[in-house]
Amino acid sequence: MQIGYAPLFQNPGSVLADSEVYKNELRLAQLADPLNFDSVWSVEHHFTDYTMCPDVVQFLSFMAGRCPRLQLGTMVIVLPWHDPVRVAEQISLLDHLCEGRMILGLGRGLGRVEYEGFRIDMDEGRGRFVEYAQLVLEGLERGFVEGGDTVKQPRRDIRPFPSRSFRGRTYAAAVSPESMPIMAGLGAGLLIIPQKPWNVVEKDFQIYHKIFREENGCEAPPPLCGGFYFVDESADRAEEMAHKYIGDYYHTAMNHYEMTAEHFGKAKGYEFYSNVGTYIEKHGKENAAEDFVKLMPFGTPQQVLDKLRNIHEIIGMNGVMCHFSYAGMPYDEAERNMRCFASGVLPELKSWKVAPMPAAESLNLSLESAA
Repeated sequence: MQIGYAPLFQNPGSVLADSEVYKNELRLAQLADPLNFDSVWSVEHHFTDYTMCPDVVQFLSFMAGRCPRLQLGTMVIVLPWHDPVRVAEQISLLDHLCEGRMILGLGRGLGRVEYEGFRIDMDEGRGRFVEYAQLVLEGLERGFVEGGDTVKQPRRDIRPFPSRSFRGRTYAAAVSPESMPIMAGLGAGLLIIPQKPWNVVEKDFQIYHKIFREENGCEAPPPLCGGFYFVDESADRAEEMAHKYIGDYYHTAMNHYEMTAEHFGKAKGYEFYSNVGTYIEKHGKENAAEDFVKLMPFGTPQQVLDKLRNIHEIIGMNGVMCHFSYAGMPYDEAERNMRCFASGVLPELKSWKVAPMPAAESLNLSLESAA
């Protein structure tokens, strides 16, 4: 099992100086190597205290130098907010710097505050994602970017030329059922951010696997699964703190995404999310947060392993990305949480027999081969 650590850089209510958040989050991220994690990941967000990492590739470039053993994952680069040529260049450069240790995760974003901040019509989000993903993924395989129905990109080489293929190490975040065929068509693995009951996720996977086989002529790769963890030797304390901090996290998500606002789920391609707003309106924010907590792996080390085993039986993931510091949790508590996972969960989890992450295959592109 591939096990990653994913800092969030949250600063709810701006209680701390942003510099203080970064000092502590970077310290925890650099513990991932000595604690025997396999990878470090980053989440892209902008403009609010929800998650303060506006450039995941820049952060991972820093981590590439600090932790030369770890793989480096984007969860995710939000394509509609970027120029696809620049994204392809950034990915190629980071993969050179880290000698093929990058795992590429892509997504389309959900926050109105971010779409409006970048002066992009949210109705264009899904279309932009599909077009840009095709441009970026094809470009990384052939060494140049060209085309696009709307961007009409003139042919330009990606320099440095990509040195390794991203086939098999590209994933895409998908929550709505409508996204499953899109990700399958792109040939991307699924990056699961738990947000709905696992039996519902299982039904979505059936659609994804069927279309992946039809479009790609092979089986889909195992997914990767994110999650909010709270691990403690005391089951009672783990439950109490999980409901506090994981629940508080969900409140920050409801605020950032404006889940109870009239506009939520009204943009083209985002209609699925209206169900989320309806659910919160019917059950209340506190009950919605409690339901979110129940999806997460918290408890004693053995309880966490049991919950992960249940999730694995449903989705068959071969990797997890773990959040240990979130929602204003004191940093000494976050470190204790992380270390308890590393000592009590990680060794057994690594022993589980799952399909390995694919190795990065060399491309050997040049001006002649890209011509």
